[in-house]
Amino acid sequence: MNTDEDRAGLRAQAKETLLAAVQGLVLAVVVLPCGVAFLALTLLSVALVPLGIGLVTTPAVLTGVRALADARRRLAAEWCGVTIPAVYRPLPAGANPWTRTVALLGDPQVRRDALWLPVDMTAGFVTALLPAVLVFFPVQGLLVGAGLWRAYTGEPGAVYWYAFVPVTGQATALGAAALGAVVLAATWRLPPRLLTAHFTLTRAMIGASHAALAERVQVLTETRRDAVDTSAAELRRIERDLHDGAQARLVAMGMDLGTIEMLVERDPAQAKKLIAQARRNSADALEELRDLVRGIHPPVLAERGLGDAVRALALRLPLVTEVTVELPGRADAPVESAAYFAVNELLTNAVKHSGADRVWVDVHHTDGRLRVTVTDNGRGGASVGAGSGLAGVERRLGTFDGVLAVSSPAGGPTMVTMEIPCVLS
Repeated sequence: MNTDEDRAGLRAQAKETLLAAVQGLVLAVVVLPCGVAFLALTLLSVALVPLGIGLVTTPAVLTGVRALADARRRLAAEWCGVTIPAVYRPLPAGANPWTRTVALLGDPQVRRDALWLPVDMTAGFVTALLPAVLVFFPVQGLLVGAGLWRAYTGEPGAVYWYAFVPVTGQATALGAAALGAVVLAATWRLPPRLLTAHFTLTRAMIGASHAALAERVQVLTETRRDAVDTSAAELRRIERDLHDGAQARLVAMGMDLGTIEMLVERDPAQAKKLIAQARRNSADALEELRDLVRGIHPPVLAERGLGDAVRALALRLPLVTEVTVELPGRADAPVESAAYFAVNELLTNAVKHSGADRVWVDVHHTDGRLRVTVTDNGRGGASVGAGSGLAGVERRLGTFDGVLAVSSPAGGPTMVTMEIPCVLS
């Protein structure tokens, strides 16, 4: 390696060391003290759960703890390339405060996040602060030797100590500078490693366990299998509809046209009847093809988004339907498609089985989740069971880590809530 490459390598190492020191200082001074506040709030909220107050505050506090842990995961990946996996259980949509609090406290990942807070305040604080200490402490010694660092004690003849060196004059100031230079030479490569050690400690505390990751893999395997089965069933449905519908009409129209060719001169009246029949068959085939296209991916969904597609569904219902949409953007096409067909299934169930005369649909996006609620004033009694349409909706949503919650007491009303994690463009 030549001299220029050596100098470039030293500059890169020095830059990395200084950056690690600054990042560690930011963690120690700005980010880590947040853990003190969240730990106190967590303990207080859990203690107040029996009194009822904690049912309201605990979900909010634990959501804040999760946000703090997610921020540390992002910093670990961006600053040191340390990946910290997390497996949070989906919360039941539309649940009451007690169910939501119990679900959060029962989530192993949430408990790991809470137990991480006291460790982050102690060992985490030390490992974050050490990179800055190893850089700025030697710099202080060099400043002392240059006469640019002075202690103002207000007492004449006061002695300033730099580590174990008493600075009383020029000679001892040079000794402080020499000590600083030795420390800097011995430790200047350590700050990036110490910062990595800090994030490694964080991963040990809040990283998902092998059992949780295995559970997550199993869930993904099941949802993938459901997605493949759903796709295969959809292909079979399309093939059946084409064979029994449009294809049969087109074949009949071709036969009619052949007969018309033979009758057009001998029996014009009969030929006119067959022409009219062929025209009806072509119109019916075109309508069936349009329905088939809408069943695959409706043009209104592709062109105008989920909100207008749901409104178009509501216009075709024989029930009075109110649609409320609050979407500041559009989700990815697969998410929109899943939500659309889920809403279509729910509205179809309401028309066929609920006995309702009014339906309300609410579509909005909040906290990184697309939430759709379909409510009807029917007789109730709906449930997610094997073979039911709701079970199919739940499987469809599971492909996207979505959840389905059903509230349908006997006598109604029925409220079905869907949530899908997504971001809007």
